[in-house]
Amino acid sequence: MLRRLLAAVAGLLPALLTAPAAQAAVTCAEPAVRTFGPASVTGAIVGAAVHDGRAYVVTRGPKPPVLAELDLSTRKVIRSVTLPDGPATGEPEGGWATVVSGGKVYVGTYPVPDLYSFDIATGEVRHLHSFGRNGGFVWSLAAAPDGTLYAGTYPGGRVFEYVPGTGAVRDFGVLAQGERYVRAVAADAGHVYAGLLDKAKLVRIDRASGAVQEVAAAPTGVGVVTLYGDRVLAAAGAELIDVRKDGSDPRRVKLESGSLDALTVAADGTVYATSRPDGAVHRYRTGDTALTRVADAPAPGDETRLIHPLGENALVGFAGSGGVWSLDPRTGASEFTDLIDAGLPAGTERPQSMLLVPNRAVYVGGHFSMEVRDLRTGDKRRFRLPGEPKDLVRRGDKIYAAMYPSGQIISVDLHTDEVRGVGFLGHGQQRPWDIEYDPVTDKLLVASAPLGANLKGALSVVDPRTGAIDVYVDVIPDQSLMSLSLDAKRGVVYLGGDVLGGGGVPPVHATASVAAFDLGSRKVLWQVDPVPGHRTFQDVKVHDGLLYAVYKRDSGTWIAMDLATRKVVRQGTIAGYGELTVHRGRVFTSVFRGGGNAYVLGAEAKLLATGLGDEWYTNPQLHFVPGTWDAWALVGRDLAKIRLDPACPPLTVPPAAN
Repeated sequence: MLRRLLAAVAGLLPALLTAPAAQAAVTCAEPAVRTFGPASVTGAIVGAAVHDGRAYVVTRGPKPPVLAELDLSTRKVIRSVTLPDGPATGEPEGGWATVVSGGKVYVGTYPVPDLYSFDIATGEVRHLHSFGRNGGFVWSLAAAPDGTLYAGTYPGGRVFEYVPGTGAVRDFGVLAQGERYVRAVAADAGHVYAGLLDKAKLVRIDRASGAVQEVAAAPTGVGVVTLYGDRVLAAAGAELIDVRKDGSDPRRVKLESGSLDALTVAADGTVYATSRPDGAVHRYRTGDTALTRVADAPAPGDETRLIHPLGENALVGFAGSGGVWSLDPRTGASEFTDLIDAGLPAGTERPQSMLLVPNRAVYVGGHFSMEVRDLRTGDKRRFRLPGEPKDLVRRGDKIYAAMYPSGQIISVDLHTDEVRGVGFLGHGQQRPWDIEYDPVTDKLLVASAPLGANLKGALSVVDPRTGAIDVYVDVIPDQSLMSLSLDAKRGVVYLGGDVLGGGGVPPVHATASVAAFDLGSRKVLWQVDPVPGHRTFQDVKVHDGLLYAVYKRDSGTWIAMDLATRKVVRQGTIAGYGELTVHRGRVFTSVFRGGGNAYVLGAEAKLLATGLGDEWYTNPQLHFVPGTWDAWALVGRDLAKIRLDPACPPLTVPPAAN
């Protein structure tokens, strides 16, 4: 009997031993990539101009960008064209700078700083000139009375002159040492007026000699400039600067809160201004001691790309999310139209963030919108948000989003999609990069960077029930924060620094730091610089006594640091940078560059997938389905579910799927 039993077991052994291998082979052989169409669709705009009863708007995000002509009387798009890729490396994704002159609409694009024209009569689109290489912006355009164009650019902080009749180009050189952004320009017969963002100056350039004169110093970057008679009006944060063109007779008024984002002057000299983050409309005349609120926001929580007089008693405005509104400043009555509803061709954009709610939905943050794929039905829906959700986290029946450019924390109800504001970080912290939820204290933790020429970032502790926010500015001295990782059991959050801050001022450190912050005492426990010379952490993640980190910029460096000894015990190189995630006891990352790669990090980095594309707006992310090796991610700009099983051979996404 025993012998017979042993023989039976021996007969079963080959099958038992080969079953797992066969099962693994089957798993690896299954379709490893499934795509579900565009992850985020948008009608968002950047540039806008008004001419002869028509508006011309330029989209942001889709490639190629769309220039659309809108009939302001009917609120319908009557014509649209795309801006073709120019000869320079890179592709245009939008055009902040838009002006009408001589029967043509001129558009300055990004991230290739090129100039295009659209002939209103014929519909012809032409590429005219490249002002720099890929990664640059034409932030602003102005036309002088004689039709000569002036372009304010990034990253050189220069103004260029372009003569449409001849194609001649002139560079006015460095306007202020270290300046990167000429955010606004205006021009008259003799001068060009430029708003500098980093150096917070309003300057005047003599069109003939090229001589540069400071007209006014500002409390923060100058983002808007317009002219009326012998005066220049400029917006710098919350302050409106009203000064004569030669710099004399300066007058200044301020908003009580928020900042100004658009200005226009009516025929009678009344200045109208919009503010963010509320989107309200204000009035001012030279000699006033304050701005007067005219109306609540026609587009609440939105950015205003352009405000323009429309007749004697009307204003028209263009919202960055993709809308046009009209307002009667006497009564405050307004009307809003979504540009997609008006006929603007919607396009696929680069997503900002993603969150998986298992067995329910995938949420994708776009520009002023959220796209939701219902995992139970396959249906998709989209709703508006007040900005760009840079990161998302779940707490119970709500999702919390960290928003740019307002620095606001908002909640989204999982059942109703209701959006509510929790609070603003303030303290100049308008770039929140990372948000996590601490279930022990029931608080949200936010890592942020300042906007503009400032090095000091912050850790914010947010109470989602009350909206109370404790902001710890400069928690890593003279560094902003790109990332954080919570060890909830110990009550410690680990912070990843960036010595460059908001940009525009020289860093005072050469190496980015990691700091441990105790949530009980609200004190920094320690701070170390793991790898000399690396200036920016993209992401940090705590797992099994180690702090894993990915550095940004061009290094492609990743490390694992022992938290007990604070020594780097593992280090390697991957294709680029992205976010880290822990799943089933393993640490994964998806990164830019190299075609879009995913890795699992252990003793070394193991490549799991390549060919995902480089189409995230912020940083590549992976969101694993619990209990599986499937992760929600992007393939190109499409939402995708990808098998990332460490036991399988590396996956190459075919070009057709990307």
